[in-house]
Order: sequence, then structure tokens, then C-alpha cells
Amino acid sequence: MLAVGQVHSMLTGLDWVVIALYFGVLFCVAWWAIRKNKDTAADYFLGGRNLGWWVIGASIFASNIGSEHIVGLAGPGAKAGVALAHYELHAWCLLVLAWVFVPLYARSLVFTMPEFLEKRFCTKSRYMLSIVSIVTFIVSKIAVGIFAGGVVFGTLLPELKITVGSLVIDSFWIGSISVIILTGLYTTIGGMRAVVYNDAVQVVVLIGGSAMLTGYGLIKLGGWGELRSLCGSDMFNLWKPMVPPGVISSWSPVWEKTASGETIRQAWYFNQNFPWLGMAICAPVIGLWYWCTDQYIVQRALGAPNQTVARQGRIFAAFLKLFPVYLLICYALVKSNKVPALTAAFAADPNAAQGAFPLMVQHLLPAGLRGIVVAGLLSALMGSLAGVFNACSTLFTVDIYEKLRPKATQSELVRMGRMATGVMIVIAMLWIPVVKGAHGLYGYLQSIQGYLAPPIFVVFFFGVFWKRLNAKGCLWAMIIGFIVGMFRMLVDTPITLGLFKSYREGSFFWIVNNINFQYFSILITIISAIVMIVVSYMTEVPDAKQISGLTFATATAEDKAKTRASWGKLEVICSIIVLVCITFAYIYFRG
Repeated sequence: MLAVGQVHSMLTGLDWVVIALYFGVLFCVAWWAIRKNKDTAADYFLGGRNLGWWVIGASIFASNIGSEHIVGLAGPGAKAGVALAHYELHAWCLLVLAWVFVPLYARSLVFTMPEFLEKRFCTKSRYMLSIVSIVTFIVSKIAVGIFAGGVVFGTLLPELKITVGSLVIDSFWIGSISVIILTGLYTTIGGMRAVVYNDAVQVVVLIGGSAMLTGYGLIKLGGWGELRSLCGSDMFNLWKPMVPPGVISSWSPVWEKTASGETIRQAWYFNQNFPWLGMAICAPVIGLWYWCTDQYIVQRALGAPNQTVARQGRIFAAFLKLFPVYLLICYALVKSNKVPALTAAFAADPNAAQGAFPLMVQHLLPAGLRGIVVAGLLSALMGSLAGVFNACSTLFTVDIYEKLRPKATQSELVRMGRMATGVMIVIAMLWIPVVKGAHGLYGYLQSIQGYLAPPIFVVFFFGVFWKRLNAKGCLWAMIIGFIVGMFRMLVDTPITLGLFKSYREGSFFWIVNNINFQYFSILITIISAIVMIVVSYMTEVPDAKQISGLTFATATAEDKAKTRASWGKLEVICSIIVLVCITFAYIYFRG
């Protein structure tokens, strides 16, 4: 028997009308994209390689500023301040993609990042990267996106329930499934073209809605000065100390008292979530991997018709990246009690910070505007999921299925891409309990990426700047690096799932589990780099003909001339402006 429980929502009829209108526009755009699609792999996975710069830039931004940012970043922002803004100031990484990697990718004419790795190194490295990338997408981006959709619905519609016999489905799972269905529908049918043009629509709503929420919050608080006063210097400090205040610096384990008065035993290098050393080394490694080598992001550059459009799209995305929402507002509102309902929500639920963004939408905005911001929030969730759905299907189809069935028709490749998306969604949903058990959505995401990104960063960056490194060095660097990263994930998972509270204090697994994830990520980076260099120099020199044009040292004069002709003064000026803005942010948010 199917029954739907009574629903009490802060959303009014006007809000629902606005949301309905938004989704109407969204699906009209998707339908237009579907009608323009041809049943070919190039059109389905890369939008026919004729996307405009503004579409590329908007799609990158919408795919990035998705669930893990709007929902996941709000929680840590409400608790710890601007420390995580390091990840949001990685617009400079987009400039690295625009000026360094775009020429290499444009010359190679590849569909995927593993395909580029195959051309630079070998086929085995392509398979390795494809498999690991798909695993990373499933346990991080897809699972996180689905979870974030559940958080939004669980916060805005907490009493929504569906009863099927003895099974009760709460609002969290209703929201998760709804986001999957809505996003998967236009992604699997429309392909990359539907994704990027919907992203362009979503960016307008996303930026506008977030700006309104920030504005209303500042008005309620009494301005930026009052926000800074309430938060204090520590909340405005990007550079957290390696040793938290009150903890004795020592190489041996020390005793520390928690806020509740409980005495716990830790090591000084274990207990600071985002210390300055980790942010200075680990965060850029993750950022450069994500923005320059991750299929999820780079696929938009591959859809450009030439280097000029690809570069301009990246620079435009870097500008959009300069407008992140620093969700200190929620922290200040709770501390000031300017919105009693918000303060009460945090007092009633210690984990309320997870839903900080939808809570502010619920208790801060008037009817109508609330609907716009909810539409923007849903667009962020759908935009990030849509991008990763398409990236996953591309990796599976082009890098695995087409290799196994080289005679497959274009229609068959598109069909397999759609089927692969469905399978990966199911696997991601089974992984959601691990995400729910983590200490914060954004922290979970960064730790997973910190364990899996370093070897990919190493083989790409070392590979294009160091022509002596060869296929064997690349392959062993990825194998060893991924083994170490997966080992850390497997050690953390039982604790995250709550199977037991902790490993035996002082044991090897306890040490591994308690080492700060950023420091462990740095360790993986160092191991991967050493392995790649040592193995390469112990084996043969790479074939000069194979790597021609795929490293900076092997680019021909014609290649360099073509790249130089693809940019002008405007691109340089805009890039400098982005760097100046980032530098100002680092200076201003220094505590």
C-alpha cells in the first residue's frame, strides 16, 4: 500500500510556482539540445566540439559550484570560518589549464584524459586512469551529489514521507531519488550539449540566488563590519596554525581537553583539520588535478572548436570562481540570535550545520525569493551531477567499452554510455551511508580527493614538463600511489560507518586513521613522484616520435606558433585581473 505523509513546508504557493517555471525553462533547453544532437559519440560526449566560450565557462562554474559547495561548504563555513576558501580561490588553477594544458589537449584531439595519457605514455596507463577516475567519481561526486539532494529535501520538507507497505521512505531519500531522476533524464538523453546549455541557465539563477541570500543575511546582521565583529579574527583567517592553540607541540602523543571537557590523547600533527602547511601543499595538488586533469572539468575544454575558445572559456570560468559565497553569515546569525528560528535549529540539532544553506533559505528569505534560491540550489545539485554523469559515461564508453569492442557503432557507444550512467548511480547510492557517517560533506569530499588525486597529478604534470619520464614510470607511480590512497580509504571506512569507534590506540591502523588527511595526501604525492622518477631513469628513454607535441620540450615550432596566434592582449589582461583579485583575498583574509 502506498501512502504519502502530510507535508508541512516553509515554501509557499508562490515559491512552488517559481520553482516550476524554472524547471520548465530547464527542460525546454534540454529538449532544444536533444533535437540538435546527432547520434554520434563526438556530439553526445563533447557537444560536437563546437561549444562557445561563454557556454564552456558557465558550464565549468555550474559543474564546480554544485552540491559539495552550496550544501557541503556551508557546514564547515558555519563552524570553522573561511579556512576552506583556499579551495575556492583555486581560480588560478583554471589559468594553468587555459595557458598550459589547453594547447596540449587541443593538439591531441582526445575525448578523455586517459586517452591523452595513453598517447603520452601507454595503453595500460589509460586503463588504470579510467578505472580509478570512475571509482573517484562514484564515491565522491555522484555519492556526494545524491547525498546533498537528500540534505536539501530533508531540511526544507522534513515531514515528507512515503509509506510502501512496512517500508517508510523519508524526505532525505525522496529528495535523493528525485534529484537523480530529474538530472539523469536530461543527461542520459541529451548528452553533453544538454548539460552545458542547462548549466548556462543554471549559472544565472545560482549566482543571483546566492547573492540575494548573502545580501539579506548582511542586512539582517547590520553589514559587513558587524559580520566580521561577530565572527572574530580566527573565523576570518585563511591560514590555520599547524598546532592548534592549547595543544602542546610534541612529536610524542599528548593529552588534550575537548570543548566538552573530555580528555583525549592525540598527536599534535593529527588533530588540525586544515593547517596552513596542508593548505599550502595539498590543496594546490588537489586543485591542479581537479581543474587541469579531471575529466569532469576538462571535458568542457575538449568540446571547444579551437584553442582560442577553450582558453577564453577557462578565463571566463576563473572570473565566475571569484564570487564564492563565504557562508560565515550562518555562523554570525546563529551567534547573534538575529534569526531566532535559525539559532533554535542549531541548538536542537548538533549536525544542523550540514543543512546550513537550506536553513538560511528557510528562515531568512521572503516568499517568491525563497523559491528562486531553492531553484538555484537545485540547479547546483543537478548541474554538478549532470556533469559527472556525462563524464562517467564518456570514460566508460570511450576508454573501456570501445577498446573491448572496436567495431561498435556510434549508436551502440551512445547506448552503452547511458546504461553505464545508470549502473554507476546505483553503486553511488549504496555508498551513501559512508558519506552520511563522515564528519561533514565537504571534508569527506576533500579527503577522498586527497587520497586519490596525487598520483594523477604527478603523472600529468611531471609527464608534460619532463620528457625523460616514460610509460613504466607513469604506470608504477599510479599503481603504488593508488594502492596507498585506497589503503587509507579502507582504513577510514569502518570508522566512518560507525562499525567501531576507534582502532586500538597507538596501533598502526590507529596512526594511519588519525593522520591529517592533507599530510597523508602530501605523503602520497611524494611517494608517487619518487616512484615515477626512479623507475623512468632505470628503464628505457621514451620514443621521441611518440611524445612529439605532447610535452613542452617536444612541441614543434609550428605548434608554438599556432598557440601564440590563439591569444591576444585581452586574455592576458583578464588573467592578470583574476590573479590580482586572488592575491587581495589572501591578504584580506589573514585573520
